[in-house]
Amino acid sequence: MTLPMIRPLPSKLPQVGTTIFTRMSALAAECGAINLSQGFPDFDGPALLRERLHHYVEQGYNQYAPMTGVATLREAIAEQVARRYRRRVDAEQEVTVTSGATEALYAAITAVVRPGDEVILFDPAYDSYEPAIELSGGTARHIALEAPEFRIDWNRVADCISDRTRLIIINSPHNPTGSVLAGEDLQQLAALVRERDIWLIADEVYEYIHFDGLDHASFHRHAELAARSFIISSFGKSFHITGWKLGYCIAPPPLSAEFRKVHQFLTFASFTPAQWAIADTLRTQPEHLAGLPAFYQQKRDLFAAALEPSRFELLPCRGTYFQLAAYDAIADLNDVEFAQWLTREAKVAVIPVSVFYQTPPATRIVRFCFAKSDAVLLQAAERLCRL
Repeated sequence: MTLPMIRPLPSKLPQVGTTIFTRMSALAAECGAINLSQGFPDFDGPALLRERLHHYVEQGYNQYAPMTGVATLREAIAEQVARRYRRRVDAEQEVTVTSGATEALYAAITAVVRPGDEVILFDPAYDSYEPAIELSGGTARHIALEAPEFRIDWNRVADCISDRTRLIIINSPHNPTGSVLAGEDLQQLAALVRERDIWLIADEVYEYIHFDGLDHASFHRHAELAARSFIISSFGKSFHITGWKLGYCIAPPPLSAEFRKVHQFLTFASFTPAQWAIADTLRTQPEHLAGLPAFYQQKRDLFAAALEPSRFELLPCRGTYFQLAAYDAIADLNDVEFAQWLTREAKVAVIPVSVFYQTPPATRIVRFCFAKSDAVLLQAAERLCRL
């Protein structure tokens, strides 16, 4: 029997392939390289958190959680927001637990964007934003940030806004650059969107990782912005548990209602015993989150000091666990070629920054992840200093 010919499936995302993170991590494994590419820690989360997870698994908390998240966790999140930002949020109507921040980003974009809408992104931009926009029929409008400070030029944002602008996505602390917004940035953004039907996504997954005494300029601190925002965060980043894929979104009730309509058909519910374990840890060990800035600043400073004899030029890092470095003094390869060469020859894997741009600038910059043990960071730096 001859089977009928089946036409190839037309792609909804013809420009999208396997992510650079997957490719570089695979190359690192193939070459036996130290993996400073993909953004995950090589150490575990708090002992209490792991103990509570085991407890709830053994106690049978292994079935579907409520669609919006376990109530105890949503309440603990609301308490943490009140403690840190002095903002009261309604755990029942405004807090939704998701299967990681990436799901929350997709649900928020899908809830807002319709065919013909425009969404403003700031390059270098996290790679999950634009595919979600395109799948909803929207168009991304890119504004490139310039090294070494990667600050937003709000005049350029004003020029980019049109009658079709429906959403602006802000990421601070910013992946991959490590730049952070200041309070003045929030004021300028508020002035731009005031009297306009523009919604906001505040991607704040690194909200607890900021350095040098700088506080996090969260949308939670700005009532006018919070009233039109989906504020998204990640337990994976805050508790060193990226594999658990748990995050959350805080938004006003009308936005949360639309967000939940999408969320319920994406994952419906998220990892139940982990939700209970995180709730316990948030309430009984608040010092973990309070200690994250100092914890990661020590790693940033250790890695930077170890690289001082190298030919890399380190760019400012004020938040996240990523360090950008220019390699002009080492090679004239483009950054994708350099990242591959570095992985094969120096046995240290990195991420090329050009992949985060629509139109890459003429710079030679790569991204290191320093969410690693001190020993691994020192070993990687030793190899890099030989170049």
